[in-house]
Amino acid sequence: MKLISNIKRLAETQPNALAFVSQDQKIRYGELWKKAEQTASSILNLDPKPLSPILIYGHMEPDMIVAFLGSVTAGHPYIPVDTSIPMERITKIIESSKTKLVINVSEEPLFIEDSSVQVVNSAQLLNHSFLPVTMDSWVKEDETFYIIYTSGSTGNPKGVQISADNLQSFVDWMVEDFPINGGLRFLNQAPFSFDLSVMDLYPALASGGTIFAITKEMIAKPKILFEEFKKSNTQVWTSTPSFAQMCLMDPTFNQELLPELSVFLFCGEILPVSICEQLKHRFPKAKIFNTYGPTEATVAVTSVEVKDEILQEYQTLPVGKAKGDTQIVLLDENQQPVSEGEKGEIIIVGPSVSKGYLGQKEQTEKAFYIYNGVQAYRTGDAGYIEHGLLFYKGRMDFQIKLHGYRMELEEIEYHIAKSKYVKSAVVVPIYQKEKIDYLSVLIIPTEHNFEKEYQLTGAIKKELGEVLPAYMIPRKFSYHEELPITPNGKIDRKQIREKVLL
Repeated sequence: MKLISNIKRLAETQPNALAFVSQDQKIRYGELWKKAEQTASSILNLDPKPLSPILIYGHMEPDMIVAFLGSVTAGHPYIPVDTSIPMERITKIIESSKTKLVINVSEEPLFIEDSSVQVVNSAQLLNHSFLPVTMDSWVKEDETFYIIYTSGSTGNPKGVQISADNLQSFVDWMVEDFPINGGLRFLNQAPFSFDLSVMDLYPALASGGTIFAITKEMIAKPKILFEEFKKSNTQVWTSTPSFAQMCLMDPTFNQELLPELSVFLFCGEILPVSICEQLKHRFPKAKIFNTYGPTEATVAVTSVEVKDEILQEYQTLPVGKAKGDTQIVLLDENQQPVSEGEKGEIIIVGPSVSKGYLGQKEQTEKAFYIYNGVQAYRTGDAGYIEHGLLFYKGRMDFQIKLHGYRMELEEIEYHIAKSKYVKSAVVVPIYQKEKIDYLSVLIIPTEHNFEKEYQLTGAIKKELGEVLPAYMIPRKFSYHEELPITPNGKIDRKQIREKVLL
């Protein structure tokens, strides 16, 4: 695989170049490759089932990347799982993926109930002599490179399989079509469990760049975050619009703080015009790119540079044109192409489209198919094309993106409804200027002994914290004796939305 070969070549030609830095943690290309080979050798000695996935647990440690590369050079896809993910969800990922090997990169203990699953500490894999693995063992072509678990409507996460070819298509596009080549320093805002992290991780490593990773502790303490920004020499900014918006609240977030910053790459949610206007004012030297794409098509497939004329012409920004090897097709309810300017479902056709969901044949057949001989994905997103540019118009179902994280409202409702304090629940996304600001949940509660509503909310949130990541727990809770239903007996979401906004 070209990507892995490039990293190996960089380790040989510039071994002392920084590959990753995060506060006091860093790793250089030579050390990265040596540790990856050592990890791969240890994995092969453990003799897991061929092509079986390896779960890698950690946060923003450099050894996360070591473990990723060690897995794929040993011929195994990896499943990145952040330390913020609740144990119940991790258990479901292990059950779904049927993994039998977990590498714990973090310093936190990890207890897996299933005794057939082997948990090893990353340090254990490095404490021995080894023989370098050969290219013959590397993950290649249509073999799965990584699996990212996204929210599923049944209450269970879905594992999106991304092959070596899928990832190579994405990386080639990034380094060829964006001004990010040549040993630049990339901001890494998203935890490795989320595919936005792939937008900086592999383009950086493919081009001899450095990843500057932000930890959850840094985000929780803005003063420390901005001190690290100042030292970072960041040149390529990759984040959700929400994270940039948070940073813009501090007036010192400007070109003086990050004098080398030349490119903003946004993905994961709608990019508001107002954010671009502020960034252009504060970072006059930087270019801004809006991109679009689901995990199932490898991070992103369209892009547009947000120039002044685009800001002046559109109140809602376009997400751009498809990358060269990819086609965007818009279909109506009858699966027929729509005319220009007419809204339809966005279908992505091309080599970066996933082979499907791991172990979920029915879900895969619903979402993936062959279009004119090429793998295609039904996104469930609505959009239209105007003057050759794609515009995103939201979800066609209950799947949403909030602060860059994709989730199914039905999954959140499923877990809330399981609470002993809840009879029924409906989750409603609250929009502000066409962008989801937060989630609100309307609940019909069971009988309880709490005197105050905030006490009830605290009890429900405590239960949810054991099964859902924090970003999936609604911000606002309200309690009702009944919820409106439609004539056919379904929950009337339109009426509920209006009720919430009153």
